[in-house]
Amino acid sequence: MPRYALKIEYHGAPFVGWQRQTDLPSVQGAIEAALGRLEPGPHTIAAAGRTDAGVHALAQVAHCDLEQDWKPFRLSEALNYHLKPDPVAVVDCAMVPDDFHARFSANERRYLFRILSRRAPATHQRGLVWQIKHPLDAGAMQEAAQVLIGRHDFTTFRSTLCQSDSPVKTLDHLSVSEVGTLGGTEYHFDVRARSFLHNQVRSFVGTLERVGAGAWSPDQVRRALEARDRAACGPVSPPEGLYLSHVGYAEDPFG
Repeated sequence: MPRYALKIEYHGAPFVGWQRQTDLPSVQGAIEAALGRLEPGPHTIAAAGRTDAGVHALAQVAHCDLEQDWKPFRLSEALNYHLKPDPVAVVDCAMVPDDFHARFSANERRYLFRILSRRAPATHQRGLVWQIKHPLDAGAMQEAAQVLIGRHDFTTFRSTLCQSDSPVKTLDHLSVSEVGTLGGTEYHFDVRARSFLHNQVRSFVGTLERVGAGAWSPDQVRRALEARDRAACGPVSPPEGLYLSHVGYAEDPFG
């Protein structure tokens, strides 16, 4: 039974998240339904990460097993045909070894978070950024972000609904950059780790936004981390600015 890796892009707004839920629209459900139109099901696919409602993906990775020996290009084309009109697209496809697992074989996840600063309502970027009306100090946010890098107990930045066995994770990279655009100023947060806790990235961004706005000092972020208390966290940012942007493997399945 051939196994295929799928690189998937989606707009998260219409979905309750990645994970299939009964009678509710999910990204996983949409792709499994498309697979069912190609081969009799049921189909169950596994993904590198379970994004929440409203969160987007530029390069989610999932794998599926099929009876037929498909050419990867033909499989992606067929899936994209049956995924319409949902805002989900298979942007790459590859046949992979039987021991490849989209989740357990991954050694890195990378997220991008976008904040748009401008007073006029967003039009083209609506639903794709967290819009605020005030400017931010990117340098202060970058300074505060360095506190979070490394291996820590991230209880402060972990949702109370998180099902991870331990709050201890290693954050490999967190950078903040200011990007000028024609319609305002964007602030991009690039975050990388092997794995993340539930709402960890959105908790980081919401807290760092307070630093950028001048409401928190960088040292307050350190104290919040050391408190190991969810109540010490800043506001949690909304989901619409968050993107799963890359999943890394020891050997790239897409070449």
